[in-house]
Formats: sequence, structure tokens, C-alpha cells
Amino acid sequence: MTVFVITGASDGIGAEMARQLARTHGAQAALVLAARNQAKLEEVAQQCRAAGAKAEAVMTDVAQEAQCRALVDKAVQAFGRIDALVNNAGVSAQALLSDVRAQDLHWYEDLMRVNFWGAVWCTHAALPHLKESRGNIVAVSSLAGLVGVPGRTAYSATKFAMNGFFEALRAELKHAGVSVTLAYPGVVATQIRYRGYNARGEAAGSSGLKEEGAMSVEECSRRIIAGMVARKREVVMTAKGKLGRFMKLLAPGVVENIALAALKDEVKPH
Repeated sequence: MTVFVITGASDGIGAEMARQLARTHGAQAALVLAARNQAKLEEVAQQCRAAGAKAEAVMTDVAQEAQCRALVDKAVQAFGRIDALVNNAGVSAQALLSDVRAQDLHWYEDLMRVNFWGAVWCTHAALPHLKESRGNIVAVSSLAGLVGVPGRTAYSATKFAMNGFFEALRAELKHAGVSVTLAYPGVVATQIRYRGYNARGEAAGSSGLKEEGAMSVEECSRRIIAGMVARKREVVMTAKGKLGRFMKLLAPGVVENIALAALKDEVKPH
């Protein structure tokens, strides 16, 4: 039996990864699904059970350290081990820094607690168990963590922080048999950007990015799982992403223009 712990599993990439793992592993999969929405989480767990897998829904707010540690404890209590931790929970944001009022700037810190600290706390709690199983850690980052995207100063900062943490951790675990896979999705057809923060720290209700050619959540999830199974260091989702990370060393101004071009006209800085 392989035990997977997946955060942000109530919808989007996390939910689809759970369903795909349930279908491919069947009765050999035990899924511990974490998110804040218990009803949606239980719905995904039922779908996984229908595919033959074992599944537990654990309501978790990864912005709370105690809940991250409780999630890991419950996974071990239920199944006795952890083979893979998928740090997928995240919140998006779209706002020009100049549009954020001083009294609203606190949501930058809130975003960091979810996107960065949530992954740190879950990983720290699960690490002894992952070392024992010589398992896998997956961190779902973003292309905005490879190239700073205008209008996404807060979001890019959280993902750059995540990248630095997991790159360093990968080196620390080099001889422990634990793999660390960083996944870098581009624009994926999920609701994350619509629920993310606007300049006032409220739900944006819309995306500031051009959505044409968005990758399906099924394809994105498939690529992350393939990278995890192959113990790849990185999974960069798009050709633009692969090109951009090298181009920013050679022609950073060009990369900035490409990033600006990805924004809708109404949210571009003027």
C-alpha cells in the first residue's frame, strides 16, 4: 500500500491528482486528503473510494501550524506510514503593489502563511515518516516562481520562497532516499485565480491573466504525478516556462515584456 497525503485536495489540481492516483493504484492507494472545505473534500474522497482506493478526508487549514501537524499525525494513525506528501494547497493574488493600501498589506503575509509556511509545516511534520519510507515530496509551485510576474508580487514572492526552501531541502535529503519534485504549472483551467486576493485582500472574482490555451487540470495533474513517480527534480509545464528561465539570464528585459504581455490590458500597469 502506498500512502499519499495531498493538501488543497478539495478541487483543482489536488482533487484531480487524488482521482488519478486512485484510478491507477486502486486498492494499493491510501489517500489522505486535506483542505478547508469538508463537504467538497468528502466528495473527492468518495470518488477515490469508488475507484477502489482507501481515502480519508481531513479538514485542514495549512495556514495553521497545529493543523498541519495534526494532518500528518492522522495520516500515520490511519495507515501507519507516509510515502508521498504533495504540497499543493495555495492561494492566488492579482494586484499592483501601488494599488494596495497600507491597511490592506497584511494579506501579503496571509498569502505567505498558506503558500509557503503551510508547505514548510507539513513537510517538517512528515519528514521522519518520509525518510523511513524513502518517499516522495512534491511542491506545486508556479511559473510565477521562476519569473516574477507583474501584478503578482505577493504570489511570486511566496512561490520563489517555496522554490528556495525545497531546492535546499532536496540537497539535504540527497543521501536519505527522499526525492523532492518541484512542479511549475503555467495557466491551468482551475478556479484558483478567481478566488485569489485583489488589492484589498478580497476575493478577486476574475483572473488578471489571459486564459487562452490554458492547460487542462487533468493534463497538469498527470504530468505532476509522472514527475513524482520518476522522482524528477522539476516538472516545468510549458515551453514558454522552460525558455523563460534561461532567457532571464541572457535577456531579462525580454522576459519582463513577455510577462507583461500575459496580463489582460485592464490590469496592466500604466
